[in-house]
Amino acid sequence: MYIIIVGAGKVGYFLAKRLCASKHSVSVVDKDKDVCEEIAKGLEALVIQGDGCEPRILEEAGVARADVVAAVTGDDEDNLIVCQLAKEKFGIRRTVGRVNNPDNEHTFSELGIDVPVDSTKIIAKIIEEEVSFSDFVNLMSFKRGKLAIVRVDLPQDSPVINKEVKDIQLPPDSVLVSIVRGEEVIVPKGDTVLNAGDDIIALTLIGNEPPLLNLLVGKL
Repeated sequence: MYIIIVGAGKVGYFLAKRLCASKHSVSVVDKDKDVCEEIAKGLEALVIQGDGCEPRILEEAGVARADVVAAVTGDDEDNLIVCQLAKEKFGIRRTVGRVNNPDNEHTFSELGIDVPVDSTKIIAKIIEEEVSFSDFVNLMSFKRGKLAIVRVDLPQDSPVINKEVKDIQLPPDSVLVSIVRGEEVIVPKGDTVLNAGDDIIALTLIGNEPPLLNLLVGKL
C-alpha cells in the first residue's frame, strides 16, 4: 500500500518506521524542516516539508495514488482538516485521524473520518482491563461509531472452549479477526479450535457486544 503520514512527531515517526519495515510505500509530511531532515536520514520514505492542510502539499506527497492518509499531528484541528481534504477533495478511501482530545472523537466520526484513533481511550481501556480483570474490552470504534474492535479473554468455563470456529454461531455482522495464544497469533479458520486462555480479537457492530460477550464468556 501507499500511505501518507501527516505529522512526524514520535507517533508519526514510529508509525512510518513500522510501515516501512512491513514493505509499504510511505510518504511523511511535516511543517518542521529539521524534523523532516532527520526522518529523511533514518527512513526509506519520501519526506515533504510543508503544511499537510494545504492541498498542494498533499499533491506533492503523492495523494493521487495513496491508499491511506493518516493524520497524526498533535493538533486535532489539523488532523481533521487533513482527513477531510483527503477524502472529499482527493477521494481517498481510507483516512485515519489521531484524536488528541477525547472530547473530539465524536466530531471526527460525525465528519466522516474512517478511523478516529483516540490513544487516550485505548490506553485507559487497557488499564481498566488490568485493574478490573474484565473479560471484555472495546479497543476501538470506527466507521462513524458503527463498528467496534473488541477483545475477549476466554475463561476456563467458556461455552465455546474446544469448539471449532465453524460451529460457533456469532451475532449478526460479527467476525473473529485473530486469536492470541501465548506468543502465537492465529488467523482463525473454520476448523480452528478455541482454547481456554485465548485472547479473541473480534469485529462487530456497536450494540452487538453484549450478545458476543455472552456467547464467548457465558455471562453478561
